[in-house]
Amino acid sequence: MELSGEVLEGLQLVGNSAHVSDKCFNPLISRVLKDCRDTDGPSEIALTGKPVPGLNAAVFKQAYAALYTLVLEAAKHDADRSNVSAVLEDCKFAPDRIEAFSKAFESAKPELRALLSNIGTQFRHVVDVDWRLDYFLKNNHLDKMNEPVYMITLKTEAGDQQGVKNIQFSCSIEQLQDMVGKLKDATKSMEKLAQST
Repeated sequence: MELSGEVLEGLQLVGNSAHVSDKCFNPLISRVLKDCRDTDGPSEIALTGKPVPGLNAAVFKQAYAALYTLVLEAAKHDADRSNVSAVLEDCKFAPDRIEAFSKAFESAKPELRALLSNIGTQFRHVVDVDWRLDYFLKNNHLDKMNEPVYMITLKTEAGDQQGVKNIQFSCSIEQLQDMVGKLKDATKSMEKLAQST
């Protein structure tokens, strides 16, 4: 489980009792876990930055974002208590705070993992391709280019969504040849996989 520098900085803020007092710590953890389990996303309070009573609004936003990220990443990676504790120790959490967070996270983890498993990561399927060839004689930077450019439009659809989505890009002849070669390699790999099963 890798966390960005901003998240680690926010966690260090949470671990510092000068910024997040002991009386604010447990309500903050409860709010983050509640919002992570809410299928509608973060609460209005979290988005507007109205802090937990006794907590500075700027500190609340940074702490909330860091804890929210930690909870979702730890649930995604099925992190156990020792993994979470190691991250929190690195962020200078006191042992009682580590214990309180770990206990709350462990009780919420099964529900969080179930919610995360419902998030679709299905890739879109290419159903059609349109293309055209443009020939650039010159541009703003060069007087002469004399270069053909292919404009490709992939029409894609996902099984769980209605409608077709267009993905457009341009490429040179070399880039197009490279893409076609990679598609042929992928097709051969899929054929070999299908034959082996």
